[in-house]
Amino acid sequence: MELALPADVPYGFIGLPQYETERILAEHLASLGTTVERGIGLVSFEQDENGVVATVTGNGGDTIRTQYLIGCDGAHSVVRKGLGLTFEGGAFAEQYMLGDVEVDWSLPSGYGVRSVHRTEDGPDDLLVCIPLPGRHRYRMSMLVPAELSNTSAQPADKIQHGFEVGPKPQLGHIQAVLDRLAPEPTTASNLRWSSVFRISHRIVDSYGRGRVFVAGDAAHIHPPTGAQGMNTGIQDAHNLAWKLALAVSGVAAPDLTDSYDAERRPVGEEVVGRTIRSAREGIGAGSSDPEVVMRREAQLLIDYFDSPLVSRAEGTPALRPGERAPDARGLTRAAVAFPIRLFTLLGRKQHTLLLYADASVDARGLAVLEAAASSATTAAHGFLDTYLIAHPGADVGETILPLLRDAAHEFAAAYGAENCAAYVVRPDGYLGFRMAPVSIEGLAEHLKSTFR
Repeated sequence: MELALPADVPYGFIGLPQYETERILAEHLASLGTTVERGIGLVSFEQDENGVVATVTGNGGDTIRTQYLIGCDGAHSVVRKGLGLTFEGGAFAEQYMLGDVEVDWSLPSGYGVRSVHRTEDGPDDLLVCIPLPGRHRYRMSMLVPAELSNTSAQPADKIQHGFEVGPKPQLGHIQAVLDRLAPEPTTASNLRWSSVFRISHRIVDSYGRGRVFVAGDAAHIHPPTGAQGMNTGIQDAHNLAWKLALAVSGVAAPDLTDSYDAERRPVGEEVVGRTIRSAREGIGAGSSDPEVVMRREAQLLIDYFDSPLVSRAEGTPALRPGERAPDARGLTRAAVAFPIRLFTLLGRKQHTLLLYADASVDARGLAVLEAAASSATTAAHGFLDTYLIAHPGADVGETILPLLRDAAHEFAAAYGAENCAAYVVRPDGYLGFRMAPVSIEGLAEHLKSTFR
């Protein structure tokens, strides 16, 4: 199946080995003046009303006093256990093996392969091949043969998830599966890495308590089908990070960090359920529409309609608060000789206020928009970028606001914009508020859910 991206999605899927992903993230972190300290483990922690004291070990470890603690410490999370969170779920009975190999088949590059042998009792043989950078290199996943099966005792917490200690798959093990299930005869070579692993599916009863939170595999584990784990974990972290940034700065609303659990735990529950189904039935289970499947696997269909930070929209607008803010291309700006995308304006560290003026705007309407921008900036303690996006014929040339023209009319179409409207986009790219016509008081009231 050839999957063509929807027209509004600017980037395609890419498969990167984990070590490449870690290198990119570590280099970016270093550019911000922070480095990862390896070899240090969390032993325990205690929290009070003002902060957290963590006891660590390794490399001269000691106690660390901090305002908040985030446990991104995986399936066997010390932070999760220290909080007393439950981790309900189960495990697949099967063991799997992974290997990074090259093959000499004639299949075109860039395609994934999933081949299953089924019996009356269900699948008994499996081959999944995910393309990696390089010539005919794939990450291959298969059921473990009997000689590699690990029947040793369970870990102390009885959570069997991830790589196992024991014999590693060799080329012969992988070749045997390819001989049975490859789409054409082929020979595997250049084994770079291999492992045996187990799959569990679990999720916590809460993503945090007080000043301590969990994210990623510490909060949810599930089958790797569709590569949902890293994307889900990074979105957990981003959702929490901008809220903690405001809290550390002293400008957050009292209950802002509580919204992390309210927003992200339902997403985790959906991902766990979907990946279990995908592992059994293949990616695409539950939908026959390739566009829906691609958006879903890219996690572009997530919404926060029920979030306490989202203002309810009146009526049935084309774009509802809680949805991802869509892009709009073809914006123009004075002294810029090329079209601008809306996404390039949206920050990932603070909120963005988008004000819209249609062709009928007059001096009074413009004054309301400018007053709304000033009031919102005050309510957000300055943690807010503002842009005025105007219809090509709108008479707003004298505005004091940063001005862009909706030359291609894409913004008005995507946002259902008319009259004088206001949209608040959160740092994670979700729409938190919309109003038309603009009310200065209504805008300020919405921002109280985020800012003190």
